[in-house]
Amino acid sequence: MRRRDYALLVSPSVLVMFALLVVPLYRTIEWSFQRVRYGQPGTFVGLDNYREAFSDPRFLSAVSFTVVITLTTVTVLVLGGYVLAVLVNRLGRRTRPFVLGLLLVPYVVPGLVGGTMFSWLFNDNFGGIVNQLIRALGLPQVLWFTETWANRGLVGASVVWFLLPFAMLVMLAGLQGVPTELLESARMDGAGTLRTHWSVIAPSIRGVIGFVALICIMDVLRLFDQLIPLSPQAVQIGNESLVLYIYNQAFLDGGQRLGLGSAMNVLLIVLIVIMLLPFIRDTAREGRNA
Repeated sequence: MRRRDYALLVSPSVLVMFALLVVPLYRTIEWSFQRVRYGQPGTFVGLDNYREAFSDPRFLSAVSFTVVITLTTVTVLVLGGYVLAVLVNRLGRRTRPFVLGLLLVPYVVPGLVGGTMFSWLFNDNFGGIVNQLIRALGLPQVLWFTETWANRGLVGASVVWFLLPFAMLVMLAGLQGVPTELLESARMDGAGTLRTHWSVIAPSIRGVIGFVALICIMDVLRLFDQLIPLSPQAVQIGNESLVLYIYNQAFLDGGQRLGLGSAMNVLLIVLIVIMLLPFIRDTAREGRNA
């Protein structure tokens, strides 16, 4: 393809990406050094917004909560997605589409709606099936919405329920691409099931596993809408995610403090890059070796 034709075809996408990504990112960085309110020009304040963010214990608590729930849920998603993909891959041609359809339902439901539906399992006002089971077993009552660690478990379980179908589906595609000759060679060498998965299959789909982890990290780090129904007292019990904290500071608690919110958004971007860096580096290395 000639360069002129290539530029003509690519330019619309470049313009859209520039308008939707580059311009907002530039504005966010610019506002992070200003004190900004709606309808008023920004006032340059240097690093004051960043100092205010780091001096706020609530910000540090939000970062800690976000990092912990990200590492925990992504680990569960990668392992659970792999196991579930292996099980689904063993199903017959008639059964597999039906099972996949059921498993993909949580992923196609909007986050807020899914979080609300998931909360009903633990809310006695809407049946609370889990609470009924706990009482039937004679176990002590769990305060899912007001106790810090119980609520973290509830939020984490909801995140896994929402993203597990995606992790399973991508890994299933990776498993179906593993050469049968490779598996037969492993069996002939006497490798058992666990050894085959650990030494043969998992390394063969290493790029797929890295991709799943990368996407899940980005999704969990931006956790926001599911906290509305699942953690209505997130601020009080210390389960406020970083994105929820930014929203509260920029639009609610602080009253249109767009400069402070922009500074925190920049810090969120830095955090995302730090957590994704190992996977990006591994993907780039695998691409060079391919």
